[in-house]
Amino acid sequence: QVQLVESGGGLVQPGGSLRLSCAASGFTLKNYAIGWFRQAPGKEREGVSCISPSDISTYYADSVKGRFTISRDNAKNTVYLQMNSLKPEDTAVYYCATANYFYAPQWYQHNNYNYWGQGTQVTVSS
Repeated sequence: QVQLVESGGGLVQPGGSLRLSCAASGFTLKNYAIGWFRQAPGKEREGVSCISPSDISTYYADSVKGRFTISRDNAKNTVYLQMNSLKPEDTAVYYCATANYFYAPQWYQHNNYNYWGQGTQVTVSS
C-alpha cells in the first residue's frame, strides 16, 4: 500500500529555515517523481517543487526558486524540501505527492498526482 507521510512543519520567523520530510512506504521512491505542493486558506493548491524519477531533474515554482531545495535520500526512501529565507507568504499546509505516470511539463498540476500525504503546517510569522 502506497503511503506518504510528511513531517518537519512548524512555526518559524521570517527569514528562518525549515526542512520538510516526505517518507514513503509501499513503493521504491527513487523510481517515481515526488512533488511538493502547498495550500493556504482560501487558495488553490499550488506546485512548489518536484524531483523527477532517478533524480534527473528538479523543478521549482518561481516564488521559491533560489530559496527552496528538493532532494532525495534513497536509502531512507525519503524526499526532503529545504526551505530557507522563509516569508509570511510561504505559510500553508505542505503536501508531498507521487504519480503513477510523470509528465514533466506539468509537474505543478496537482491533478496529475495519484497519492498524497496528510500534509504538514508551515507558519511563517513574527
